[in-house]
Amino acid sequence: MAVEVSDAPEAKRYEARIDGATGVAGLAQYIRTDELIAFVHTEVSPEYEGRGVGSALVRTALDEARSAGLGVLPTCPFFAGWISRHPEYQDLLYRSRSNVSD
Repeated sequence: MAVEVSDAPEAKRYEARIDGATGVAGLAQYIRTDELIAFVHTEVSPEYEGRGVGSALVRTALDEARSAGLGVLPTCPFFAGWISRHPEYQDLLYRSRSNVSD
């Protein structure tokens, strides 16, 4: 089973398809700024759960964020958990540069 992941910027999400199928097997919604990309929701169709679709979505999205020089804000629990288990991606985590405090 080949998982193909592509960015669909008009829909503000990454989409995963299986073996070139037209239907979406999974998606990762995001909000992007010039400085960061926040991943807010990840969803995999029940028939594809446990088959690597979610991991393919995360890995592709994070690799593209790295290439674009974007920080990553993983508000989605799936993204946050995946990054915590893959230390090679933890350098992407967004850190605010603001010195403002209460």
